[in-house]
Parts: sequence; structure tokens; C-alpha cells
Amino acid sequence: MRVRTRLAVGAVGALTMAGLLTGCGDAGSSGTDAPEQGASGAGCAPVAGDQLVVLDDDKLLQNTDNIIPAVNAKVANPQLLAALDKVSAALDTPKLIALNKAVDVDRKTPKAAAEEFASANGLTTGIAKGPGGQIVVGAGNFSESQTLAELYNIALTAAGYQVKVQQIGNRELYEPSLEKGEIQVVPEYAATMAEFLNTKANGKDATPVSSPELDKTVSALKSEGDKAGITFGTPSSAQDQNAFAVTKAFADKYALKTLSDLAAKCSGKDTVLAGPPECPQRPKCQAGLVEVYDFKAGSFSSLDAGGPQTKNALKTGTASVGLVFSSDGALATS
Repeated sequence: MRVRTRLAVGAVGALTMAGLLTGCGDAGSSGTDAPEQGASGAGCAPVAGDQLVVLDDDKLLQNTDNIIPAVNAKVANPQLLAALDKVSAALDTPKLIALNKAVDVDRKTPKAAAEEFASANGLTTGIAKGPGGQIVVGAGNFSESQTLAELYNIALTAAGYQVKVQQIGNRELYEPSLEKGEIQVVPEYAATMAEFLNTKANGKDATPVSSPELDKTVSALKSEGDKAGITFGTPSSAQDQNAFAVTKAFADKYALKTLSDLAAKCSGKDTVLAGPPECPQRPKCQAGLVEVYDFKAGSFSSLDAGGPQTKNALKTGTASVGLVFSSDGALATS
């Protein structure tokens, strides 16, 4: 669904996705070798089920990847920013999950899903007219970005702009176009974009600037954006970042709500963690679970990053817990 590098440090290494762990030991060729730290105790064997739930990241392992509008500074007038901020105000994570379900599961087009959302949520009510003119809204090469771009299209059209949505590709392609003004607006992710700009300006080994605290992340993001000629609007409460999911049946059986619950009750040999091949070495995946939560799985199954393999392993009962993305349409409850 998305091509961001969420598994790296920060966000260029960050939910990207364009948004992880060190010192956990490599997975074996089978993808199921136990981490070097080992795991004592029985653990929690997988439990099959159709519904997936995300365990609360109660110790804030992940950084804040809230959706935020990014705007070329030369066109960032108050009316344009206010229109984009209407989209931010209308979004939260459950609504973003529902939008992704509409596109990725129900197979609606991003444009149709955005139009339905805008109508249901009064998106254009109260939007003031701006000076007008042509605006190109860029979108990344995954459906969530395309749907968000269509929401920006609706809001900016209501503000009197002539809007074109253009799918461009990954951040490495569209961010330079945003700086140059070849596109004027793009939906972004706060922590991921902060680290992208940080490492672009200061090198790949730059000290991370994003944080589990949204205010700190946005402050750093705006500081980096000022240097690049990019202005940022108001972040939404909607997040798309790394998350760890289990089946509802698994959560119910072992009485789990948080990652702390998982660590306390399920560290042990029967617990199978599923994720992308790099997960054991990444600070926002298995290594972070060990460092922040002292969670030790009995084995690791090398699959994909929040994709169909990991979700299928959870649903069929071959994995206990798996890395997903927090806005995945598969997490919708209806």
C-alpha cells in the first residue's frame, strides 16, 4: 500500500513508509530463528482470527507521524493554508483507516472516497476564498497519499483555486519538485518528513530531530522546512506509523491492550513476531521492542512490512504479533 521507510531511524529511516532496529541479531535463512537475546517463559502461541487490533504503544516507541500539509513557501498564503488545515481538522486515525478501507478493500477510487468523506464531514463548509490561481497537488505512489491529495483538491477548489492532482512517486522525487515550486502542495508525515529534510541537509548520520511528542516533531519539521522553502500547515490527529497488531482473538485470550501487556505476558518461546527482513535490526521494530519494552519473542518470521504476508500470518495463526501500519484499512472494525 505504501512505500515509505518507516523501519529506519527517524523517518527517512522512520511509519518511512519514505518512517528500525539495531542489535537484535539477524533472522536465519528460514526467517524463524530466535533473536540472540533469547526468550524465557512459555510465551503466547498465535491465535487465528479475522479481525486485527493494534496494541497501544504506551511507552512511545514510535515517533509522531501525523499527516500534515506541506506547501511551497511562495504560495503559502493564509487562505490556502486555512483550506488545507480544514482537512487536518476533519481527520483522525479511525477516519483515515476508513478512507483506506474504502480504497484498498472496497476498491473505490481515491477521488470517490475523498468526495464521500468531504460530503459526510462538511469539509468545504466555511472555507474562505483565496487569491486563486493554479495549484498542483502532488501525491506519493501509494493509495493513502492519493486519497489525501484528493481531499486537498476538494478543499483548495472550494477556496477558489484551479487544482490538478499529480501522482509523482516517492519522496526522493516529489520533495525537490515541491522545493522548486513545480508542485505546490503535498500531503506529508511529520516525523518522516522531518528526518528526510534533516538527513538531506545534514547527512545520513545526522542526529534525529523527530520525537514521540508531536509538538517537538512539528517544531523541528518547520525549522527544517524553513531552510528548504517549505511551509507546513497544522498537523491532523491522524497518524500512519509503525504499529504492532494481533488478532482480536489473541488479544482477548491473553488479555492484552498495550505493548507493555505483550511484553509482560507473552515474552517466551511460543511467541512469533512477524515483520520485514530488516525488523530485527531496526530501532522502531524488534530491537525497539526489546530496548523499550523488554519484549523477547521466541522466534521471528521474516515476511513483509505491514503487507499481506504479515497480516495473513496473523489471521491464519502462524504469527502472534506483526508489524503493520496504524492506518491500514485492514484494521477497520466494520
